[in-house]
Amino acid sequence: MKKTRVLVADDHELVREGIVKLIGLFDDYKVVGEAADGLEAVVRVREYFPDLVLMDLNMPRMNGIDAIRKIKEISPEILVIILTIHDDEEYVYKVTSAGAEGFIQKDITSEELKDALDSVLEGDTVFPSSVIPESRDGEDESVDYRELLSKREFEVLGLLARGMSNRQISEELFISEKTVKNHVSNILRKLNVNDRTQAVIAALKHGLVRLK
Repeated sequence: MKKTRVLVADDHELVREGIVKLIGLFDDYKVVGEAADGLEAVVRVREYFPDLVLMDLNMPRMNGIDAIRKIKEISPEILVIILTIHDDEEYVYKVTSAGAEGFIQKDITSEELKDALDSVLEGDTVFPSSVIPESRDGEDESVDYRELLSKREFEVLGLLARGMSNRQISEELFISEKTVKNHVSNILRKLNVNDRTQAVIAALKHGLVRLK
């Protein structure tokens, strides 16, 4: 059986060693390299070309966000999961916008870690349940959001998920910033959320965007 090749990056040696040992217990995964900071993670990716990178968010020399972007420049096919103590929506937004497929917390169990790795390999995006928008009063869980949003709104939503500003979206789609603003307002209303960050998280929850 071919094992998924994993690179582990964390500036805390004991934490990194613990993660490596834990992944070593999974039959279908193999740790092929380690890194003590973001810059070394990028160097090791060039050296080993792993299938998946599991790394901390806050690291010296290069933070996790910049490291994600560099890794995706090397190969968009390399999957990246951030393992961190943070669970703030803004962190999730920055991580997913940079191109990561997953954002999980360090206090998860070994079973939850295995499930997260498996889910990402299957093409899903994983993030903490604490940032998934809760269903609101009167919200119909059976709503088909693909039918609710227009084609243009889907395009705008996809660009929001890539971290683009209204100006960048207007340039990408050749429409005015005012038109973009109107589309964003419609998206927030239809998804029943308050801001762009929540819109992206809701889009991930409902499978409306793929962060590739």
